[in-house]
Amino acid sequence: MDTATSLPFLKMNGLGNEIVVVDLRNSSKTFTPEEVTAIAADRMSRFDQMMVLHAPRTGGTESYVRIYNADGSEAGACGNGMRCVGWFLSEGGARTRFLVETRAGVLDTVVRDQTSITVDMGEPKFGWQDIPLSEEFRDTRAIELQVGPIDEPVLHSPSVVNVGNPHAVFWVDDIEAYDLGRFGPLLENHPIFPERANISLAQVTSDASILLRTWERGAGLTLACGSAACAAAVCAARKKLTGRKVEVTLPGGVLGIEWAENNHILMTGPVEFEYEGAIDFSKLATVSV
Repeated sequence: MDTATSLPFLKMNGLGNEIVVVDLRNSSKTFTPEEVTAIAADRMSRFDQMMVLHAPRTGGTESYVRIYNADGSEAGACGNGMRCVGWFLSEGGARTRFLVETRAGVLDTVVRDQTSITVDMGEPKFGWQDIPLSEEFRDTRAIELQVGPIDEPVLHSPSVVNVGNPHAVFWVDDIEAYDLGRFGPLLENHPIFPERANISLAQVTSDASILLRTWERGAGLTLACGSAACAAAVCAARKKLTGRKVEVTLPGGVLGIEWAENNHILMTGPVEFEYEGAIDFSKLATVSV
């Protein structure tokens, strides 16, 4: 196909989190929100997040990566997607370390093999203005937010943090006991979150383990969310529910999360290559190029 009307992509996943990687480092092409939603709607290129590599903006980095949600909005971070980008840049394991820039900053990625890729997700932000929230909360370990009756809420008092994206983590005894598909969109769009938020249910099972389900901002229920795993891990440690190194089990599998002493969050997990394809703009009815 003519590259003016089509673009190659790689379909990958991180613990079932569906990722499309597009390399535009040698192109001036950018995507509109309408193009993004049309690409996500196509059966072959369906994704939870699309990682688009552009020419680097900062010396020493491999690329500037724009991260798109399926609804066309942009995200600041995607841990599962960054591992996929790391594997793509490693050329199948030939190279091992990369600096990649996103809206959330420069991220360091180390590729050991396809089953073990570590991304330095940077430092968490706990200040209410940095998350951001629409009103002041001095202690973001538990904010006043609930679902259900005031005297008997279904969910309440989430921890909030920014890990490249805004996150709210509700602490529960059983993550399967709640209809996150129903509560998720309401909480994602709650007025307390001016930039919307990722909504998670977290169940602490030991000093070093957490079960997690997440409604992702702009994507909905997914099998895994790397930044949500990071958010749950640091919030649990901050509340002294766990130590600083935990295994987070999501519906799609397990991520290792360490909140290091330098305040950076290290996320380790696998990726899976599915297939190569091409975005054919002539077949995307809602797209004009």
